[in-house]
Amino acid sequence: MAKKDKAEELLKTLEDFTSKENWDKFFSIRGSDDSFEWYSEWASLRDPLISHLSCLHSPSGDAGAAAPEVSAASVQIMVPGCGNSRLSEHLYDAGFRSITNIDFSKIVISDMLRRNVRSRPGMRWRVMDMTSMQFMDESFDAVVDKGGLDALMEPELGPKLGSQYLSEVKRVLKSGGKFICLTLAESHVLGLLFPKFRFGWKTGLHAIPQKPSNKPSLLTFMVVIEKQRSSVVHQIACSFDQRSLDYNKNQGCGLLEALENENKVRSECSTGVDILYSLEDLQLGAKGDLKELIPGRRLQLTLGGVGVSRFSYKVVFLDAQQLPEPFLYHCGVFLVPKTRARDWLFSSEEGQWMVVESSKAARLIMVLLDASHSHASMDDIQKDLSPLVKSLAPAKNDNGAQIPFMMANDGVKQRSIVQQVTSALTGPIIVEDVIYENVNADGSGLFSSKDLMFRRLIFERSLGLVQSEALVITEGCPEKILAETELKKARSLSKSKKKGKSRNKLKVDHNYLASSYHTGIVSGFMLITSNLGSASLSGRSVRTVIVGLGAGLVPMFLRGCMPFLDIEVVELDPLILNVARDYFGFTEDNHLKVHIGDGIQFVREVAVKHEDESSSKIPEDGNEISKIDVLIIDADSSDPSSGITCPPADFVEESFLFSVKESLSEGGLFVINLVLRSPSIRETVVSRMKVVFDHLFSLQLEEDVNEVLFALTMETCMKEEFFPEAASQLHKLLHFTHPERGQSIIDTTKNIKCLK
Repeated sequence: MAKKDKAEELLKTLEDFTSKENWDKFFSIRGSDDSFEWYSEWASLRDPLISHLSCLHSPSGDAGAAAPEVSAASVQIMVPGCGNSRLSEHLYDAGFRSITNIDFSKIVISDMLRRNVRSRPGMRWRVMDMTSMQFMDESFDAVVDKGGLDALMEPELGPKLGSQYLSEVKRVLKSGGKFICLTLAESHVLGLLFPKFRFGWKTGLHAIPQKPSNKPSLLTFMVVIEKQRSSVVHQIACSFDQRSLDYNKNQGCGLLEALENENKVRSECSTGVDILYSLEDLQLGAKGDLKELIPGRRLQLTLGGVGVSRFSYKVVFLDAQQLPEPFLYHCGVFLVPKTRARDWLFSSEEGQWMVVESSKAARLIMVLLDASHSHASMDDIQKDLSPLVKSLAPAKNDNGAQIPFMMANDGVKQRSIVQQVTSALTGPIIVEDVIYENVNADGSGLFSSKDLMFRRLIFERSLGLVQSEALVITEGCPEKILAETELKKARSLSKSKKKGKSRNKLKVDHNYLASSYHTGIVSGFMLITSNLGSASLSGRSVRTVIVGLGAGLVPMFLRGCMPFLDIEVVELDPLILNVARDYFGFTEDNHLKVHIGDGIQFVREVAVKHEDESSSKIPEDGNEISKIDVLIIDADSSDPSSGITCPPADFVEESFLFSVKESLSEGGLFVINLVLRSPSIRETVVSRMKVVFDHLFSLQLEEDVNEVLFALTMETCMKEEFFPEAASQLHKLLHFTHPERGQSIIDTTKNIKCLK
């Protein structure tokens, strides 16, 4: 074969470094005597290599005793992907006689065996895939890799083969052994190499000296990684002058960035920052023995991925804080849908411990699903996860017991999207009609239908929370609640253009409060029944301000059952007003108006106009501007991960609470809908309100995360023993066509407790 043709054939074989067939062809063309050296020559490698191999220590049984050095002749060395390089021959001649060479090319192993069988009889040659080695665990004192990892890390093929190879290196190395990797240190290679050897390994990075040359070339680096007994995290030590990287700016920038990022992560590991571990990290003991239950242990990890499972998963691993307890499960898996992953309950440490407690599992593996899982069914997710979570189960689960899967859901049996719109302020908004699997709503026994239909308003930014919920009925038949079969018929009719069909149009029942917290808000009016009763008898209107419109259900309900209220709603987002009108039947009149604006600013403006506490009314441009008699805050937060879902944090700042106090009339009522799960945040809010207000009351809703707080500005107020009488007065003030509908409100008053 002509020299030019041979060169062309050789180049073709190097198109895929991971192909066995290509390498067989390469070595057949090149021949056994024409050695192919990756990167540096022996003259540059000899001193640093021999130095690192000569100071190997054998494992010592006594932790306090110095481990004895291993003689060069007895050092067990493995050279993976040896090819026809002379590296192992040079090491043998330097006194290292126990060398095992492996390569998946049968041709090159045969050639190398023939070349060395007489001159180096102790050298061993094996045909073997370096990503799946047939060696026992902890077989070698050193693994010397000259370009093998780089060859496996073809960018277009991803890290799968490289990851498998490094896992094998970790397995076959003895404690105290070294992985010496000669590499070009490209960023995608270091991005795999450094994290793989983060826990239980000590890493150093060295530059191999180059021969002086006028042509810029890539530097070769020697990464030396030592296997240790402890899981202490070490910074990566460097022993090269950064100015040497000027030979190739791109190579230098990528290396320094990878090094800086990895050392930053290692620093965070050492300081206890909440970081993502790999399964391998944990199996090496980064956070203790996985088979053992350690009370209060919590960590985050990535599970699965390329070559292991269909998907990768972000997992929070939690061992119950109190052990032992009568647990239902030794180990359980809790799936959190993408729509709930940002909820405080699942995104905060405090919330996660609450989930552990309610799960009754000694170890809970919380899986936070994301957009990559959107098109997979829950059955597919469970099948993919099942083999992965077994590796995280404690020893007590080794008897083969099935690991149960649990999931956060909302108990909806049937769901139909009515409308989806997107607001520049609120983000995506969903209006949906639902039928629940079980309806336990107060007052549901008043209705004859088995399947109650509810219309819900949901903001996508906090999908775990239903903003508003209303009972749906058919227009013209106010006492007939829409059943599942009737809903389909009504929808079909509502789409018809024919005359006479509109009588079956769906509408919201504004005489019924479907949400328990709405019922709770109204029940607090019991605290000011004396003032409300006087206003009702005298014909005086009661100025009521509600911050946060939602679907407009509370103002519509109050407008219907308490006609003496003058209601103003402050809503920041004009699109919410349109949604309330179009899909929830909200209407304005002379006694119910909506202001589009900022609720905090609205309240503060009222407070500023009434700095003179001796006056309850101030004339302005011929009009009397009254103080607020009832102020209700029912607005949601745009950041559910903050721990407080309702209201936004600014509404519970002390400065705003003082503005509220200034804006309220004597004997006025302040109501705030509080949605949170953190006891510490709740305690902070309550403490602030106690500082500002004379009297504070709480309504904790049993099956909800809602707590409704009521504050009064009057110096004296009724004692709890007079609550039943006040509740009775409230019942008389509520105007219903069917009085029994107000009973749930009166029942709720029994749960209001005094905090101050």
